[in-house]
Formats: sequence, structure tokens, C-alpha cells
Amino acid sequence: MAISTGSSSSGDTPLSDINTTPLVDVMLVLLIIFLITIPVVVQNVKLKLPDVRYDPTTTKPENVSLSITSTPDGKCAVFWNLTPVHHDELLKLADDKLKAEIKRLGGPSKMTVDDLPEAHIRGDVNVPYRCIGGAIFTMQMAGFAKVGFISEPPPQGGLTE
Repeated sequence: MAISTGSSSSGDTPLSDINTTPLVDVMLVLLIIFLITIPVVVQNVKLKLPDVRYDPTTTKPENVSLSITSTPDGKCAVFWNLTPVHHDELLKLADDKLKAEIKRLGGPSKMTVDDLPEAHIRGDVNVPYRCIGGAIFTMQMAGFAKVGFISEPPPQGGLTE
């Protein structure tokens, strides 16, 4: 292994040194770009998510039970109790049910929101969100103030991982 001391006058020997200055410059520019853009991309809204509680369902006879599943061809299937209904039928049934309950309770002046019937939705785990969202939207359009979900409670030992 020969070490050059600079005393040789031959200029024909190739340089074996790598100039790392452009590499360092590019890396510093990329670092600055990432430091500026990461806080813009990763934005979080500070939230306190609710604790998971499983309240037993209090079923009143005037509550509406909806079951939502999907057909093999990907369409939404909504059942009012056990009767399959279409979107327009669901809106009409919900509207009629709410009007009948308001009339039975003596009119809007003699009741509170707690007296109104609730819509309980049971959705299959494989149902697309648009099916559930459509049912929620339809029930809210009809005037139902409380729309809840019925789920399967966890096993007795709590949540398992």
C-alpha cells in the first residue's frame, strides 16, 4: 500500500477520494423539508374518546328495531322488525310511526324528547358503512332524535386480545 506525500509530480494518477459535500448538502435539504412538512401532514385534533360501556338496552314497545344486512350482490337489505323494507318504505313507516306516537302522547306540547320512540339498529359485521349510514340518515329525516346501535356484549372476562 503506497501513500502519496504530494512530492510526486505525476498528474496521471486517479483520485480515489469521494467528494461527500454534495451528498451532505442534499441530505440537509431533505432533512429541512421533512422537518417542515411532517407537522403539516400529521395533524391531530385533541379528543378524549369515550370509554366503552355496555349498557343494557331498555326496550320500550314503541321503539323501532331495524336489522341491516347486505345481499350477495352487495345491495343493502333493511328489515323493519322482521319485514324487509325499501328506502322509501322505511321513510314512510318511520314518519307514520313517529306521528302516531306524538298523537298517542297528546301532542308535542305534552311530551319531551325522552318520550319519543328510539330507533335501534342491528348491523351485520360485514355490512358496508353506506348501508348503516343510509338507515341512520333516513331515520333522522323522519324525525327520530335517538338512533342507537345494538351490539354483542364482550365475553364475561372482558375484552380479550
